[in-house]
Amino acid sequence: MKKELHIFFTCLMFYTRIPCPKNIDHNPDYLNKATRYFPFIGWIVGSISFFAFYLFSFFLSTETAVILAIITSVLTTGAFHEDGFADVCDGFGGGWTKEKILTIMKDSAIGAYGAIGLVLLFLLKFKLLSEVILLFTDNNSLFLIFILFVSAHALSRLAAISIIFTHEYSREDASSKSKPIANKHSWKEVFGAFFFGLIPLLALSYFNYKILFAIIPVFITRYFLARYFQKWIDGYTGDCLGATQQICEVMYYLSILFLWKFI
Repeated sequence: MKKELHIFFTCLMFYTRIPCPKNIDHNPDYLNKATRYFPFIGWIVGSISFFAFYLFSFFLSTETAVILAIITSVLTTGAFHEDGFADVCDGFGGGWTKEKILTIMKDSAIGAYGAIGLVLLFLLKFKLLSEVILLFTDNNSLFLIFILFVSAHALSRLAAISIIFTHEYSREDASSKSKPIANKHSWKEVFGAFFFGLIPLLALSYFNYKILFAIIPVFITRYFLARYFQKWIDGYTGDCLGATQQICEVMYYLSILFLWKFI
């Protein structure tokens, strides 16, 4: 139990800015095992983001509360995944060879592709999340909105982390901070990731079974992203995982809107 707590806090320290016990470090072995808790971090980030939305919605409009909820999630993770998304936009937008793409993604400076990508990403996330919340508000269920936040963060993290179970890490050197999570994984990592990634979605689909089908477009998106990364850089990097998480989160909101309105 003590070891599992250590692994969990290692995951929490790596993927968020939430304070952890002082004895927790970035032990490579624990980082590798921490992948089992990555979707559970989505529970935490989603809950924090929801409570920010809930508090601000008392005296601000729904749209403004959504913006502040998104800001809260960014602050909680330190823009960890958004940074990866921007690097992927820059790398794949400006590079035409594996070496050039990896070099651009390694650069800490943000380019035009990354900046444009982030603007469009946040616009989509704001608009889609606002519309889904309004749909759920019409059904008079605050709990539905809470599970929406949690399931979006959990399922999108599952889609991202599942890539490490099926593909190889692209960089040959060990300089990347994401390299330790790319080692071989046991059934515990796979089972833990899928368990924590799917439970919130199952809870939300209890209220409307159609929502369960949102997993299909999310994982189709994950499949084509992984295939695209494989084609250009022979695998994935930590930035690719961050980009996958962000894109799949947006796809999840879009899928729920489509399922709720048209099916």
